Amino acid sequence: MKKIKVSVLFLLLVAAVSFTKAQSLEDGKKFLYYEKYKSAAAAFQKLVDANPNNTDAVYWLGQTWLADTKDIAATKALYQKTLAANSNSALLTAAMGHIALLEGNTADARSRFETAISLSKGKDIAVLNAIGFANADFDSKAGDAAYAIDKLKQATQIKGFKDPDVYANLGDAYRKLADGGNALLSYQSALTLDPKYARAPYRIGRIYQTQGASQYDIMMKYYDQAMALDPNYTPVYYTLFQYNYDINVPKSAEYLEKYLAAKGSDATDACYLRSSLLYAQGLFQQTIDKANECIAAGGNIDPRLYGQVGYAANRLGDSVKAKASWDEYFKKQAPDKIGSGDYKTYAEVLLKFPGNEALAGTYLDKAIAADTTEAGKVALIKSIATKYEAQKNYVAAADWFNRILTIKKDPSKTDLYYAGYDYYLGGQYQKSIDIFNTYAQKFPNESFGYYMNAKNYVKLDSNDVSGSALKNYLQVVNMTDQIKDKTGETDRIKGSLRYLIEYYANVKRDKDSALFYTDKGIALDPSGTEFQSMKDQISKMTIRPTAPVRATVTTNSKGDKVTTSADGTITTVSKDGLTTTTVKGGKVTTVKNGVTTIIENGKITTIDKNGKSTTIQAPPVPNSGNKKK
Repeated sequence: MKKIKVSVLFLLLVAAVSFTKAQSLEDGKKFLYYEKYKSAAAAFQKLVDANPNNTDAVYWLGQTWLADTKDIAATKALYQKTLAANSNSALLTAAMGHIALLEGNTADARSRFETAISLSKGKDIAVLNAIGFANADFDSKAGDAAYAIDKLKQATQIKGFKDPDVYANLGDAYRKLADGGNALLSYQSALTLDPKYARAPYRIGRIYQTQGASQYDIMMKYYDQAMALDPNYTPVYYTLFQYNYDINVPKSAEYLEKYLAAKGSDATDACYLRSSLLYAQGLFQQTIDKANECIAAGGNIDPRLYGQVGYAANRLGDSVKAKASWDEYFKKQAPDKIGSGDYKTYAEVLLKFPGNEALAGTYLDKAIAADTTEAGKVALIKSIATKYEAQKNYVAAADWFNRILTIKKDPSKTDLYYAGYDYYLGGQYQKSIDIFNTYAQKFPNESFGYYMNAKNYVKLDSNDVSGSALKNYLQVVNMTDQIKDKTGETDRIKGSLRYLIEYYANVKRDKDSALFYTDKGIALDPSGTEFQSMKDQISKMTIRPTAPVRATVTTNSKGDKVTTSADGTITTVSKDGLTTTTVKGGKVTTVKNGVTTIIENGKITTIDKNGKSTTIQAPPVPNSGNKKK
């Protein structure tokens, strides 16, 4: 009888120990479900400390680290160490596949996933769920959603299946494929297995949130359902805190307090989050005071507090404090937690301190790379380009605006305008020409591209030897009938007519052509006096072709014809068709086979047959002094 009692007691003790271990693992998983990462990590770590070969506990500890700190290296080391002693662990083999995915090694990941399935004979729900979860994250580019769906569906067919997490991960996989209908059905299936499973309606709410403000009521229906099912489910409160942050600060504050209450001692970022609400209200000095209070409290200081001070100080115009805070933030914050806005704001602050332009450019590049949307990238570029415009650094502004043309799938006329016009203002006329050529090709029924290129060619060559400026001005005037009623076109037509009238009257000495264009101006603006006045003046003028200038013509030793005009201009025509004209002041123009080259003021400009020009700095004149022997 005594032996029987001892045996029963022993069995009860074994059962109690097993129950305690199972409960501890489930407790940790529950903490992770609530996103209470500190408590989850503590629960799993306790199990691992008690038994380093507890592969379930090791797997979940690593998943907690990935969810909380995203420390891939530490998680990988943990999995590798445990797998070395438990080489047949299908769960940890799948876990290493997850790590491979996060590191971008998709082939290795797939190999490990298949090995895990083989080790478990495809009948382990936890292993299939781990593989599905690794591939299903819709916030990550890593993973194969279709593969996840296949393995998660396989898990649902295994005898004894009753895990709502599998259906939730299946819903995430469908969402990653942008299949909202099947995602919703999967989440609803999870709720069927566990009517208190708040994650399901929360995920459905996320679907409707992504569809915009028009779906607000439906979104809130599911978020309210999640909160009602489980008031301790923290993700829904945090999502609504973020959702209302920019549009309804009091409502955002309400959800923040609910989040912090549900999070309890795991809310290690409470101080930062409360200071962020002060920032949302525009209370920038109070934001700085609160953030500094949090920093002064010591302990494990949240690096975001330094960024918070940087943002607020920048808004108050305190560039010195802003820079010091951002310097500290970038020293302490993990690179994968630095956002696009952080890079952008730090760059803007750096630009206020001369000598930091290159560093600012580096951070701006990072800001653009960190933003995943075309609209976001374009907004970032515009914000910095306009700052360069305000400094009258038009070339730098144009360089940034020009990047928009490579990012946007279909650049607008405004996009082309900003880049081209700032290059014009900055004296980069060929770059401006290239952009306005695109403008003219894309919008052939508008004069602006031709008009700007006419102005560019005049800047490149005031004498318009190539005739490119004339060609573009004529293009604008020839479009008069079809564009004159469009906003802004009249001024460009008038500008073109002025050039043509002056050109034919003063350069070509062609009175009839000059009067022809004054008549076009009068027809365009019959109530105005400008073109009528020009016509009256030209009509009274006795315009004769310019009298030929006496010149001497000789032949040089190469047999080239050399003409020297009375004004000192020397024109040389070589046997191979090259014509070179040198005028007083040092300007040299050469023409051969339709290509014009102009050397003037230390620059060499080449204009090809199609009117495209390139300008480079002329090489320095070699030193003619004595050389050391």
